[in-house]
Amino acid sequence: MLHRILSNDMPRSRWLAALLVLLVLALAFTPFIFPGVKALNVAAKVLVFIVLVASFDLLLGYTGIVSFAHTMFFGIGAYGIAVATTRMGPTWEALAVGLGGSLLLSFALALVVGLFSLRVRAIFFAMITLAVASAFLTLASQLHEITGGEDGLSFKVPEILSPSHEFSEEPFLGVSLDGRLLCYYLLFVTAVVLFLALLRIVNSPFGRVLQAIRENEFRAEAIGYRVVVYRTTSAILSALFACLAGAMLALWLRYNGPDTSLSFEIMMDVLLIVVIGGMGTMYGAIVGAALFLFAQSYLQDLLRVGSEAASALPWLSALLSPDRWLLWLGVLFVLSVYYFPTGVVGRLRSAAIAKQGGV
Repeated sequence: MLHRILSNDMPRSRWLAALLVLLVLALAFTPFIFPGVKALNVAAKVLVFIVLVASFDLLLGYTGIVSFAHTMFFGIGAYGIAVATTRMGPTWEALAVGLGGSLLLSFALALVVGLFSLRVRAIFFAMITLAVASAFLTLASQLHEITGGEDGLSFKVPEILSPSHEFSEEPFLGVSLDGRLLCYYLLFVTAVVLFLALLRIVNSPFGRVLQAIRENEFRAEAIGYRVVVYRTTSAILSALFACLAGAMLALWLRYNGPDTSLSFEIMMDVLLIVVIGGMGTMYGAIVGAALFLFAQSYLQDLLRVGSEAASALPWLSALLSPDRWLLWLGVLFVLSVYYFPTGVVGRLRSAAIAKQGGV
């Protein structure tokens, strides 16, 4: 049964399986295990980034396409929800219209970019997608009447998903049973379904062709596969899943602006997470997103504790200052790439294979 759910793509490493189970259980029970608003926000962001990074890995890790326009589709999904609910009110109909409209726009843009750009060499395609993403970011920043400009849009969600809506006056295991909790579990279920769908795609015959194209495009073309069609389809699927991830983010934050979903920093974070987790593995999206966002969210707190503990040594205390968290995040990334060149998932799988070979 588990083989079918995971599309016969098992972790193939006991340590990796244990790590994945631990992370999934931690995300499933975050509201009850880790009290506080910050922990819940970090967990929700991890769920969003799992979908976003997995969709990007479909493009980069499995098809070999480098695109910098991925956050554009992420932003389209977020803006679709924000604009629709702002204009139509906090209703389920508004969410459906916003999601449907953003998916259609993402499909059209991905198709156009794919057809016009996927015939060129990789570096030129990357530059084209960067230009398109930059143009879209500028457009979103200037269309103040529609997008709210630089200020973005704050909006309300259906009452049942609002923190003010309480299902019970009595807390359950110390946790308030309100709309915020329901919204979190809506994100959790959505992330699980979308991740399993992506796992099924990459392990289907279609996914095998994508990997063949990644390994040798000319050979795949020679044996009869229309490379442009497969690469364009991969780009469209990746864009649609990124759009859904953007809608998840907007639903959770009840706000969207250019810096929230369209900034180039998000694109860099996605690239870092793919490298940390393991390119072309899908499971790397779970591991990488959890590790990166945990470090990004709590590294300052850890450094603050370390700085106070080292107060007797001024130079060490200054080095561990919370203001230098980006420096230490960079150091952690360099170390992760050095010790895990194929990502955490790739390294754990290689170690498991080596152990089996030794036996």
